[in-house]
Amino acid sequence: MAREKPEAAEAEATPELSYREQLEFLNPIAQPLASRKLTRKLLKCIRKATKHRMIRRGVKEVQKFINKGEKGITVLAGDTLPIDVYCHIPIMCEDRSLPYAYVPSKTDLGLAAGSKRPTCVIMIKPHEEYQEAYDECLEEVSALPLPL
Repeated sequence: MAREKPEAAEAEATPELSYREQLEFLNPIAQPLASRKLTRKLLKCIRKATKHRMIRRGVKEVQKFINKGEKGITVLAGDTLPIDVYCHIPIMCEDRSLPYAYVPSKTDLGLAAGSKRPTCVIMIKPHEEYQEAYDECLEEVSALPLPL
């Protein structure tokens, strides 16, 4: 008897949600939220950074490198529950003048980083191979209005 892979069955059972549908699951603290276009650019930049191992992923790792003074764009997932897990990260970014933005889905964030597991925070570090895409994302994320 041949067994079906569970990943394939799950992928067929759960259709991918659109950007608008993902907005229904956002946390109240998910500000500034990246637009649909900026979300695509950020995820694309994460994919490029992953190839060169220039990302930090997960709350513990990102927090450690923010404290060490590492520079980069911090991308947070807006649908993470409970929010206590990562609500201190934006404050740390503001204290160190690091740009940050929320994207609607932790699943998309994990997939962009080349992982099957969802992740709630990623830091993209600059690298000469994808500098143009990084600079474009940096400019747009920095232009987003910070929450009060």
